Amino acid sequence: MKKYNLLYLMALAMGLQTAHAQETIAPALPQEKPVYLTNATIHVGNGQVIENGTIAFTKGKITAVGNSVPAAGSDATVLDMKGQHVYPGIIAPESNLGLMEFESVRATVDVREVGEMNPSIRSLISYNTDSKVINTLRSNGILLAQVTPEGGIISGTSSVVQLDAWNWEDAAYKADNALHFYMPRLIPVNNDRDRSPATNDRMKIAMEQIEKVRTFFRQAKAYQQEATHAATNLKFESMRKLFTKEQKLFIHCDLVKEMLIAIDFAKEFNVDVTIVGGIDSWLIADLLKQNNIPVVLAQPHSLPVMQDDDIDQPYKTAAQLQKAGVLFCLSNDGFWQQRNLGFEAGTASTYGLSKEEALTAVTLNAAKILGIDKIAGSLETGKDANIAVSTGDILDMKSSVITRAFIQGREINLDNKQKQLYKKYEQKYGL
Repeated sequence: MKKYNLLYLMALAMGLQTAHAQETIAPALPQEKPVYLTNATIHVGNGQVIENGTIAFTKGKITAVGNSVPAAGSDATVLDMKGQHVYPGIIAPESNLGLMEFESVRATVDVREVGEMNPSIRSLISYNTDSKVINTLRSNGILLAQVTPEGGIISGTSSVVQLDAWNWEDAAYKADNALHFYMPRLIPVNNDRDRSPATNDRMKIAMEQIEKVRTFFRQAKAYQQEATHAATNLKFESMRKLFTKEQKLFIHCDLVKEMLIAIDFAKEFNVDVTIVGGIDSWLIADLLKQNNIPVVLAQPHSLPVMQDDDIDQPYKTAAQLQKAGVLFCLSNDGFWQQRNLGFEAGTASTYGLSKEEALTAVTLNAAKILGIDKIAGSLETGKDANIAVSTGDILDMKSSVITRAFIQGREINLDNKQKQLYKKYEQKYGL
């Protein structure tokens, strides 16, 4: 026992030493002076590009954008961005950022709850603003993220957070914006070594689970229509905003037959449905447009699901949805992977999208789908000053270097643990 305690104390001491080696990046203070970014190439986010333009913002809000912005006052900070590009901050939907730190360490994973039906679970209150991963996203111009729960069938609500905060209350940008339904996969799986009904009839089981969810929704809607309740049902109470359309229903599914069920949910329950994943969405793009169903297109850098699909189908899907007029945005599953979101949009721009359309797919379109487009997603007067400045194309891994970033007008620190390690070993080896 004494030996164990000694080892514990040694490990604790080493942990404390390591803690001192971590980056100490505090959230930025509120904007005090007006800021003018001048002589920049401004990518508004709605398809418009302003050459040699100026963007001004005060108290966190954009006050002017264009080529004829009034001169800055004596109290303003003027930054010459000649040769640089100014973008709206990239928005990462469908992320478990801040809910997971190390995938292999259970104690750092707080992304799922036990049980199948958990509409009352709120991912926001588990969001860890001290995650070391957050700063790596900011370094690539990603300034907002949708923190999404997993597990079960109805997993709970997601929230949009800004990535420079002391705690989850400070981080909250739009709380509980969507309820998440992970639809069971409608793919038959047969295993000759296992003759049990649970294995040989997966389709039947999946359809039964979907019908269970449908029944749950019918009961919840009936509950909302009651004037008084004999007993309070917390799960049904938590779905009130869904039926008043203050909240959206994000249905995670990929195949055509699954998306058809998602459309039926939208019609039967009169709720705003968004499809998440949507690998086969290009096959029914006209139907999605007809029913006004947006798509959060996940993992553009992936292989096709069906062996008969073109090998580059995941790259082309975004352009096909754009051509059909379907509102869509891009996402990258996971948390640390989200830092590559802009570069995945860059890939989409070489497979049918224009550069500005690809930028819109990770800025304004994402804001529309998440319900924050009135205050974020583009560089327009009256919106929050969520701005990323790059020496090159923010969608190009080779040329993009983020030199400055602002969240609600506050200039944030772009340092991170990986940069510090780079500098450390650069010094060690004299590089």
